[in-house]
Amino acid sequence: MEHGIVLFTSDRGITPAAAARAAERAGFSTFYVPEHTHIPVRREAAHPGTGDASLPDDRYARTLDPWVALASAATVTSTIRLATAVALPVEHDPITLAKTVATLDHLSGGRVTLGAGFGWNTDELADHGVPAPRRRTVLREYVEAMRALWTQDEASYDGEFVSFGASWAFPKPVQAYVPVVVGADAGPKTFAWIARSADGWMTTPRQQDVEGQAGRLRDAWGAAGRGGAPEIHVLATSRPDPARLAAWDAAGVTHAIWGLPDRSEDEVVASLARQGERLGLVPRD
Repeated sequence: MEHGIVLFTSDRGITPAAAARAAERAGFSTFYVPEHTHIPVRREAAHPGTGDASLPDDRYARTLDPWVALASAATVTSTIRLATAVALPVEHDPITLAKTVATLDHLSGGRVTLGAGFGWNTDELADHGVPAPRRRTVLREYVEAMRALWTQDEASYDGEFVSFGASWAFPKPVQAYVPVVVGADAGPKTFAWIARSADGWMTTPRQQDVEGQAGRLRDAWGAAGRGGAPEIHVLATSRPDPARLAAWDAAGVTHAIWGLPDRSEDEVVASLARQGERLGLVPRD
């Protein structure tokens, strides 16, 4: 099981580049950032953590663009993977987003993982023209269209929400296959979607019974005829516990993700070093 770091980026505190560089030096394998293009002031959508229109953190309204943030991190790192936890692809033009992801993968030497969400903030989605009841279908089509652009010399796609004829789109990602991991609450519908259209699952901070849900995901994976095993990225919400980490590892969890505060660079760098030591990671020069 690998260990990664998520920085809830904002316009204050440590920069993504500095955090990613320190995370790489501390021995972490992946650096994650989130996405919200904007937060409508008046909303009908309840936040899944608070249960109402209130937000648990003002950084929701202050998040940096994830792809610019990861590009800045790519310039000062060489090995750490660059990921989103989570991005909202349906809020973008899929042809343009495919170019952005492919360019980042090309320039970083093949280090991108796309963590994608369906989008809890349906008011935010509505401002992008995404009908909330169809957001899973929209995301499926966008992922399929982007994969066509990433892998085909003359790519085309014909769907309900995205359609384009034979097209050239370069650069291609360095990776033969950019991993797509879906962040969402566990459930049969979500796991069936992942088994059909993604490469793995990312938990929410509220997730309980990770081990049991991991087994249910593997069942859905097998039922869909998928080979191998899904990636499972767990957002850890407590201090490292050896027994819990061993249970996750035994259950097939591939990545544990630890959060960072948006504090000063000195504070965050010191925190990363301590966390890496607790986890038994090997620092890099």
